[in-house]
Amino acid sequence: MNHLLILRFSSMGDVAMMIPSLRCLTIAYPDIKITVVTNGFYKPFFSEFKNINVFATDFKNSHKGIKGLLNLFKELKNLKPTHVADLHSVLRTHFLAILFKLRFIKIKKIDKLRSDKKRLFRKSNKVLKPLIPTQYRYSEVFCKLGFNIDLTSHQFPLPKIINDKAQSFLSDIENGKKKIGIAPFASFTGKIYPLDLMQKVVAFLQNEHHVFLFGNGKYETDILKVWVKAYPNALGCYVLNSLESELEIISNLDVMLSMDSANGHLAANYNVPVISLWGLTHPFAGYAPFLSKPENELTSNREKYPMLPTSAYGNKTPKGYENVMRSIEVSDVILAINKVL
Repeated sequence: MNHLLILRFSSMGDVAMMIPSLRCLTIAYPDIKITVVTNGFYKPFFSEFKNINVFATDFKNSHKGIKGLLNLFKELKNLKPTHVADLHSVLRTHFLAILFKLRFIKIKKIDKLRSDKKRLFRKSNKVLKPLIPTQYRYSEVFCKLGFNIDLTSHQFPLPKIINDKAQSFLSDIENGKKKIGIAPFASFTGKIYPLDLMQKVVAFLQNEHHVFLFGNGKYETDILKVWVKAYPNALGCYVLNSLESELEIISNLDVMLSMDSANGHLAANYNVPVISLWGLTHPFAGYAPFLSKPENELTSNREKYPMLPTSAYGNKTPKGYENVMRSIEVSDVILAINKVL
């Protein structure tokens, strides 16, 4: 039996973007055994798959440093993989790739399009054209390994069944109102819509709809708690303290408003329309939600800020570019959401 090992350690959004390819893969090759090597926190992403196991990495302890990577290789080697898909392509996976190749195990890695990205992100003479979306570059790796899949044949699952924990959370909401998810945060400030503007979006939308707010960690939840207290139809999903329960709610939303961040990918994986907001980053870099429509991707004003986009992660802020996302009007965000609804 073929045993495919998939290496994709982080980040949450990049791991979430694997799901469409894995659906196609498991349907086309139902007998293949698959192990995803990633952060154990992401295990709920894969709960829909019967033949996918998650191997949790531990880079802070047992898999730390060169010695830890050797331990990781020994553990993975004992799983007897026949094929390895490197969907991360970083130093750690390159090191593991060498060891797998020495054992004559077939391995292919993702093309990160580094030269294309360099042309997209450079300050001048930009080549502003869309790159191949990450989801499709993942599927290319599987094809190179001999598992021929076509993302155009992808089929979405039904929304997740809402279990007891999330059900009690939803018990007080009014039937008939639309359910809007809003994820106001991202890993870098260059990707976050100004919170005073986002609060205006929340305040307006919650008048007629239920607004579900997503965030984690003390900083994010402290802000969301203020909004929940201020607006009667705003609900803070942080109280669930469960990624699985949050996924259940996300899959049942009518629309998701997200930064260039993981929540947009999680919603898109369940065919939930996503309105995405882009600051120092841009959907042309290949990180837009799966099957996202261009009219749902609201980007900052490039006429005013011609150096956009500056990076893939939103971590490079040229002088004077601190407020690029203020060029996205609150009214345009609300209009985009209402068009979907």
